[in-house]
Amino acid sequence: MNNVKIAILGLGNIGQGVWKILNTNSEEILKRSGYKIEVAKILVRDKNKARAVDVPEGLITTNPDDIFNDDSIRIVVELMGGVHPAKDYMIKAIRNKKHVVTANKLAIATEGEEIFKAADEEGVMLYYEASVAGGIPVIHGINESLTANKIQQVMGIINGTTNYILTKMAHEGMDFDSALYEAQQKGYAEADPTSDVDGYDAVYKLAILANLAFGTRVDVNSIYREGIRNIKQVDIQYAKEFGYTIKLLAIVKEIDGALELRVHPTMIPSRHPLANVNDSFNAIFIKGNAVGDLMLYGRGAGDLPTGSAVVGDIISILRNNIDLSSSNASRNNHWSMDVNNIEYAQSEYYIRITVRDVPGVLGRISTIFGDNNVSLSTVIQKGNSKDFVPLVFITHKTSEGDMRKAIKAIEGLQSVLRIENIIRVENSAI
Repeated sequence: MNNVKIAILGLGNIGQGVWKILNTNSEEILKRSGYKIEVAKILVRDKNKARAVDVPEGLITTNPDDIFNDDSIRIVVELMGGVHPAKDYMIKAIRNKKHVVTANKLAIATEGEEIFKAADEEGVMLYYEASVAGGIPVIHGINESLTANKIQQVMGIINGTTNYILTKMAHEGMDFDSALYEAQQKGYAEADPTSDVDGYDAVYKLAILANLAFGTRVDVNSIYREGIRNIKQVDIQYAKEFGYTIKLLAIVKEIDGALELRVHPTMIPSRHPLANVNDSFNAIFIKGNAVGDLMLYGRGAGDLPTGSAVVGDIISILRNNIDLSSSNASRNNHWSMDVNNIEYAQSEYYIRITVRDVPGVLGRISTIFGDNNVSLSTVIQKGNSKDFVPLVFITHKTSEGDMRKAIKAIEGLQSVLRIENIIRVENSAI
């Protein structure tokens, strides 16, 4: 039996999950890896903080050099979150010839190039399965099992908080604020939910997925982003009427050799597998030229699902020979691909407009759409008011640029009170 020493940076929710799994499943891990894993040190900010796991006091340290300068520690597991000091600690571990496992989506998405470069130079392994979709093995799936494919599209629900909120709105008739409050009470959403509900969390994860699926570095600032704050119960009901479900989707497609990258609320056909992914679950839908369509589904967050992915990465390092030389280490080679401006993206659209109830307003709006190459598929006018009524349109596929020109002209009409919402429709997903 071989022994291997590891260190954990951070003992928060995920760190405690990793500790539980390493102790609960130690025999299974030994069978699968051939190693007995010993946690030698755990780095924390506060030794005296109360925690839900019982860790021997001798393992706890507040000094990172107790880990980096210990040659017997072979793997460093970074679970601190954030960019700094996490990135610096990962690079320092790598420079000290230690393999690294991380769950840090922000550091990998924004500073990954520097971290990967260091790992290549030192000939050590860097694994990060837990950085996207918690316990779902999507990174391993793309990086290993699908390497024979030319991946054409990746589309997914990769933020459990927003999926929980939209599920509550769709299934229980809640408004956004009530659903968000419930998500916060259950611990799915932070007190400041900005990263989740405004789409930043999904952007970081999409950058990592695009990197893997298309072999190119992606600047997170090149990804188009919209959150779900503007989704109203009326939009949920119209979606149902049209046969759609609204989800916050992260989408990457290759279009004529360039990438289209976007995160936004999307109407997808209610018969699509992603439409039936509810509550805090995540799912990633992948289209490959050989494998066709497949979907990976499961818990996207939580201490044990995410901890499962982290421990799985540790086992992968052990299975891949922890002592391999730099000449045999996995390389992180990439090639350059352009990212298309969102104005070139093609989509169908749902548009909800509040207008004055006066003769000719529908005709004028329809004319503007036509003048800007926007073809209408469905038009609905509901209500009979002396003042204002809603108009709802579904378009055929058109470019974002043409849609924006049309909307700008429509906003200038005196009979238009406001554009209430615009949501992209993905019928091509099936």
